[in-house]
Amino acid sequence: MITEKRKAIALYSGGLDSILAVKLIQEQGIEVTGVYFRTPFLKDEPDHYGEQYLNIPFIIEDISRDFMEIMLNPRYGFGKNENPCIDCRIMMFKKAGEIMVREGASFIISGEVLGQRPMTQNKKSLLLISDESGYGELILRPLSALLLPETEPEKCLMVNRSAMMDIQGRSRKRQMALAQQWGIEKYPSPAGGCKLTEPGFARRLKDLLNKNKYDNNDFELLKVGRHFNIHKNIKLVVGRNEKENKMILSLANSQDYILSSYNHKGPVSLLRFYNESMEEKEKMTEVLDIACRITARYCDKDAKSDLVDINIWENNKQIKRFTGIPSMPEQLIQRYLIW
Repeated sequence: MITEKRKAIALYSGGLDSILAVKLIQEQGIEVTGVYFRTPFLKDEPDHYGEQYLNIPFIIEDISRDFMEIMLNPRYGFGKNENPCIDCRIMMFKKAGEIMVREGASFIISGEVLGQRPMTQNKKSLLLISDESGYGELILRPLSALLLPETEPEKCLMVNRSAMMDIQGRSRKRQMALAQQWGIEKYPSPAGGCKLTEPGFARRLKDLLNKNKYDNNDFELLKVGRHFNIHKNIKLVVGRNEKENKMILSLANSQDYILSSYNHKGPVSLLRFYNESMEEKEKMTEVLDIACRITARYCDKDAKSDLVDINIWENNKQIKRFTGIPSMPEQLIQRYLIW
């Protein structure tokens, strides 16, 4: 499958490891195209730190639909949270292989480092992911290549294996030294870019999936605010700052209720029904009371009174105003909060 043309496809995250992996291959005179895969749980595009150092073309490809299929039933299970990392990596390498063929490239590179992440970057998982993708011997991991089996581009001397590296473990000292050597001064912190690895987000996602009714708007809503279950099919999302208030308003649909105080500075809250049954309609007065009291809890109040007035909007029209709403006590709020 190796061709004469010296061109590689790079799985690119925007992090330091992926920048260095590309640089190692570029140093051998090989042309590189970066590929960034978009899902509902990653940024729409990578951080731009690497652009000034790499000078390569980028392809951004949305794999959200395929990702949700494996999200609901991952063959290799989940990591510590709701992260199907092994299945996700297999899918990304499969997609990268298709792009490799389409772009006339010869092999695929990745910035993965042996031993850096417990689930996907141990030796067994790295080799499993390569094999299951269908492009096993065409996947080269330049930062740890000397610790892994020789790949096809190395065997056929398209890539000089001796110029690859043997980095392993969680320390970034060698990567940082290499970055300094190449004059790479700006790069993101090593925190994971996938929201699914964040415990709080994972719990909110699990709760959403249990509601059996969701779309991309619901996934975006998971990224902002405090989340409360008022009822098994009714959720309240409360903004934590002005930026989140604006995001919540932008995500509101015509069936949602918007709550906010008109006499106190505070949050915008969104009340969403996922399955409006007759039982829930009968509980509407109780639901609105709980939502108002939670919203009041996060309003800025003066020392004279703890009471807040709350407006309720539906489809850009004010439908109710509740006056003198007391804040819900913290111990009671914990019953509803999705941690």
